[in-house]
Amino acid sequence: MSNIVEDFNSYRAKMNDAILEDNNKIIKRIFNLDTNAFAAGALDKKTKELLGLVASTVLRCDDCVKYHLEASHKAGLTKEEVVEALSIATLVGGTIVIPHLRRAYEYWDAVEQQSKVE
Repeated sequence: MSNIVEDFNSYRAKMNDAILEDNNKIIKRIFNLDTNAFAAGALDKKTKELLGLVASTVLRCDDCVKYHLEASHKAGLTKEEVVEALSIATLVGGTIVIPHLRRAYEYWDAVEQQSKVE
């Protein structure tokens, strides 16, 4: 049976490697900027992940939502905290983000299940 968390992470890693192999300076700098932007600073990592999750949901980027859900879980956020952030995203984004909200719930549950197995 397919594991959506493992499938997503495997594909993401494979394609990131392929992209970075081209050694494009601009793309490498964007990847680096993204990594550094979510490091703890004036705002802690949890807050930054929630901001990334809300922005990703409003922008309707399912891959981004998955990434930030998993990062939020790893940062120690609870389902209640994540759902509250997703409720803000749905308010701001409107009903068009509801399909992304459904997939976010499904992915969060998969992340929680995977963490119980590990």
